[in-house]
Amino acid sequence: MSDSDIDIDALEKRMAGALAALRNEFSALRTGRASASILDPIMVNAYGSQMPLNQCGTVNVPEPRMITITVWDKEVLNPVEKAIRESSIGINPVMDGMVIRLPIPELNEERRVELTKVAGSHAENARIAVRNVRRDGMDQVKKSDDLSDDDKKIWSDEIQTLTNDAIKKIDEAVEVKQAEIMQV
Repeated sequence: MSDSDIDIDALEKRMAGALAALRNEFSALRTGRASASILDPIMVNAYGSQMPLNQCGTVNVPEPRMITITVWDKEVLNPVEKAIRESSIGINPVMDGMVIRLPIPELNEERRVELTKVAGSHAENARIAVRNVRRDGMDQVKKSDDLSDDDKKIWSDEIQTLTNDAIKKIDEAVEVKQAEIMQV
C-alpha cells in the first residue's frame, strides 16, 4: 500500500484542528471574569484599514473584573472605543485619557446557563467536524483496492480510535468550559 492512499497523520491533524478551533471559540466566551482573549475578534478601523485591537494598544487585566487598553496613538482612541461598543461582547468601554477601561459585569444565572448551551453547541460543531474527517478516512480505506480485508479492518479501527480520542478531548474541553462558566 502506498502512503498517499491513507494518510493517518493528515487525518489526525485535521481532527486536532477541530479541537483547536473549538478552544478558539471557547476563548471568546465570557465567563464573568476578565480575560484579554475576549477582545481577540474585535477589529478596529484605524489608519485606513481593519486592524486587530491588540495592535492598537496594550491590553491588560489589572483585576478580575477589569480589562484596560492603553492606546498607543491618540488618533485611534475613538475608533477603538467605537469598535468595542459595536462588537458583540456586550461591554461598555469607559474612557480615561489614553486608557480605555472595560468593567466586566457579573453574569446572572440565566446568562450562565445560556452560555453553557452556546459552549455545548460549539462542542457539537467540533464533534461533527471530527466525524467528517473520520468519514473521509473511512472512504479512503474503502476505495483503496490494494488493501486486503484484514488491512482495511486495521485501518478502519485506527481511524475510529483517532476519532474516539478526539471526541473524548472535545468532551473534556466542554466540561471544563461549562464548569468555568457556571462558577460564581
